[in-house]
Amino acid sequence: MVTKSLSQLLFSAMLLLSSLMISCKEEEIGDVEDIPGLGGDTWVQGPIDKWILDSLTTPYNISAKYKWDQFEFANVTKTLVPPDEAQVVPLLSTIRKAWTVPYVEEAGLVFYNKYSPKFFVLSGSNEYNAEGSVTLGTAEGGRKVALFGVNLFKIKGMPGYNAATDSSFVKLWFLHTIHHEFGHILHQTVLYPVEYRAITKSLYQGGNWINWTDEQARRDGFITAYSSSSFDEDFVEMIAMMLTEGKAGFDKLVESIPAGVSDKGTTQAQAKAALRQKEAIVVAYYKNTWKIDFYSLQKRTRTAMNKLF
Repeated sequence: MVTKSLSQLLFSAMLLLSSLMISCKEEEIGDVEDIPGLGGDTWVQGPIDKWILDSLTTPYNISAKYKWDQFEFANVTKTLVPPDEAQVVPLLSTIRKAWTVPYVEEAGLVFYNKYSPKFFVLSGSNEYNAEGSVTLGTAEGGRKVALFGVNLFKIKGMPGYNAATDSSFVKLWFLHTIHHEFGHILHQTVLYPVEYRAITKSLYQGGNWINWTDEQARRDGFITAYSSSSFDEDFVEMIAMMLTEGKAGFDKLVESIPAGVSDKGTTQAQAKAALRQKEAIVVAYYKNTWKIDFYSLQKRTRTAMNKLF
C-alpha cells in the first residue's frame, strides 16, 4: 500500500509535491492464472475498452477495470468515487509510456510479460486513512494494482494542465508508485544481495518513518523517509527514485545532503556513501539477476517522462 501523509499532501501541493512519503503492503506473488477482472465483467464495450484491449491486453496480457466496483478495493468501508472516464486512457497511456515501454525496450517482451502485474483497478478519489495519511496505491499478490486519485491526473495536452505542479504530481504519485510496486515483484522473485541490509542497518525507523521528512532521511543515507521503514521498502524506493528522477536528478538529491552531522550522528560523507553503495547494489542486481542495464533503463524511463511533461 502506498500512502502519503495528509499534512504533507497539502504542503507538497504548494511546493511542487517536493516531499513524498509512501508506504505499501507486501504480499507474496499470487497465481498468474488467477487474475480477477479478465473475465466475467460485462458492459457495453466502447473506445476505452478497445484502447485497453489493443494497447495493454493483447500485447502485454494486462487488463484494467475502470467501471465502478468498490469490492475491488481492499477496504470497502472507505469513501471513494469512480474515476472520470476521460482520465482513464491518458493515465494508462502514461504508465505504458513511462513504465511498460522502457522495460520492454530494455529487457524484452518475455521478461515484461512474465513479471508485470496483470490487473489495474482505478479509483477517482484518494483513500484517506485515520492516522492522517493518503493511500496512493496498493498491490495485491504481485498481480493486482489499485491506483487512487485518478481524477487529479493531468499531463501535457489535457485541459487545465499546469507544468509547474502537475508534472511533479504525476511523477511522484503515479509513476513512482508503479515503479515501486514492480520493484517489489522483482525482489520477491529473486532477493537482492543481503549486503544491502547492512549499509544503514542501525538507522531503520519502522513505523516512525512518518515523522521524518525526505530531507532528514537523506542525511542518514535513505533516499526517502519511507525508505527507512524496512529493508525491502528501502530497496524498492531506491529503484523508483532512481528511475523517475533520472541519473542527473538522483545525483542532485545525493549532492543536496548538507554538511554537518544528522540527529542520529551520520556525517554528510557517510550519508552520501551509503546512498552510493545502495545505488551500486541496485545496478548490479539488475545486471546480474535480470540481465538489465539499469542506467540504460533509467535513461529510457526519464526520456519518456520528459516527453510527457
